[in-house]
Amino acid sequence: MIMMKSLTFVLISIVSGAIAGVILAGMNMIIVEPLIDKAIGIETANAVASGENVDMNEQDSFRVWQKAGSVVAGSILGMAFGSLLGIVYAFSRKVLPFSGDRKRAVFLSVVMCLVLFVVPFIKYPGNPPAVGDPETILIRESLYLGFLGVSAISALCLGILFHRHRQISHISIILPLIYAAIMSSAFVLFPPNPDKISIPMDLVNSFRIASGLTMVGFWIILGTIFGLLWSKYGPNEYSKITAI
Repeated sequence: MIMMKSLTFVLISIVSGAIAGVILAGMNMIIVEPLIDKAIGIETANAVASGENVDMNEQDSFRVWQKAGSVVAGSILGMAFGSLLGIVYAFSRKVLPFSGDRKRAVFLSVVMCLVLFVVPFIKYPGNPPAVGDPETILIRESLYLGFLGVSAISALCLGILFHRHRQISHISIILPLIYAAIMSSAFVLFPPNPDKISIPMDLVNSFRIASGLTMVGFWIILGTIFGLLWSKYGPNEYSKITAI
């Protein structure tokens, strides 16, 4: 009997994601968290100025807990995206450009980063604390998830078309142009973020750049580690099991 190395495949996906997630948490701790602290300071000062009673000890304790838990959160996020990368890679490996698994994995990871993060981020960039009305959180999340869904489903459908009709001339150019047209239309049709920004734009832009760079770095690191592990352990290879 012949069986694929399923356990190896699962471990590669999860381990690569966990490692990349922990690295993401470390990058955020160094680059992003200081900006969040500044934004929280502004938010707290505004609350105090408006007469609100703020428990600074409780707030400080929450931030300590939040920062300590970021490593666990990062590893969980990484494992989720690592699993997704593994599934997509297993199905698309043979049609990806480049000859080696390392380059293929990085290429796919960059494409997924564009589809799942960069394109939605351009329309709805992240904001630090002190930006956003709690009463609009539902609409903001709905808009972001809707735009993300359009991006992901469009890319998935076009990927399936490429897999089935890759012999068509110039299809590798046509399909990305179709994706760009779909997302450009969605960019125009989806409404803007409803919240006004009331804190310095320098801080907001710094937060967006920092958080964007760490997420792009995460995807590149994830693809690199995944490709290295796949290339070394070869879960796509099959092993023979002799029945007794």
